[in-house]
Amino acid sequence: MCIVFTCGEHTFRKEVEGYEGLVCRCNNCGNYSGSVTKSHPWFTFCFVPVIPLSIKGYEDVSCRICRFEQPLTHRPDVQALRGQGGQGLHMQPPPGGPPQGWGQGTPKPNEPMHYG
Repeated sequence: MCIVFTCGEHTFRKEVEGYEGLVCRCNNCGNYSGSVTKSHPWFTFCFVPVIPLSIKGYEDVSCRICRFEQPLTHRPDVQALRGQGGQGLHMQPPPGGPPQGWGQGTPKPNEPMHYG
């Protein structure tokens, strides 16, 4: 007779209040795909959550692409965006104007095409 028990860990995640819909930059891969989530890890026995591994859970900035997670306390740039909702992604032009090679000189007027 063989009895098999499956043990493991399952993490429940949800968005943190005040950071709903916020998208921020991932410090690992550089993509704008980070979101603030609260994680609650649980020990599971036969696929049933039995014992919580953390009382309060963890508030992290997690990337949906590379799965990198960083504690929210280490990201003051994200904490400053609290309450702005989905307005966290602001694409700003680089300081000092456009990149080199853009807009140099005056544009040439359109010339008629000549076939040969």
